[in-house]
Amino acid sequence: MNNPFSTTYLGSSQLRELGFAEVGENVSIALGCTIVGMHRIRLASNIRIDPNTTIIVSDESEILIGNFVHISGGCHLAAADTIELSDYSGLSQGVSIYTATDDYSGETMTNPMVPAEYKNVYKSPVHLGKHVIVGSGSIILPGVSILDGCSVGALSLVRKSTTPWGVYAGSPARRIAERSRELLKLEAELDYHLKEQKIVDII
Repeated sequence: MNNPFSTTYLGSSQLRELGFAEVGENVSIALGCTIVGMHRIRLASNIRIDPNTTIIVSDESEILIGNFVHISGGCHLAAADTIELSDYSGLSQGVSIYTATDDYSGETMTNPMVPAEYKNVYKSPVHLGKHVIVGSGSIILPGVSILDGCSVGALSLVRKSTTPWGVYAGSPARRIAERSRELLKLEAELDYHLKEQKIVDII
């Protein structure tokens, strides 16, 4: 009997046929995901997107995902403006990224079913730098740049951009420690290994 709880992932060749803007090598996305606007999504290589993730991209924006990126299950990426996840970044379970928000003041109307002229929607891109990791259940608001090397603790609300190589946590998130740069040595080691592998493959 086949395992009824197993999840099927589509690979790079299958994903290219679906109409993504770009798909590199060793990319896998779970069938249980909801994706709107595939033609506005660019995927580099060595990426995995786990089940029950929702990705919605408007026709005025795009999503750019770099190399060696993992998006865990149950994440929500709402790209009314651009979202960029740089190399070696990752989202733990249930992370939400928003690039637009309604005006909550009561001065205007809200929700996507109301015509634009009656609303005051704020839109701004979100950028995650290299080696950024975001903990489970965290929320990233429009206009935030989480710069290289930062880690964000679980259940954090990130409403302002960070400075590089910090450990952030809380609601709202604040810098609580310096993050080690030791992982850059491992990145250099991995890059060297990958270059060596390419040379072997060519020979």
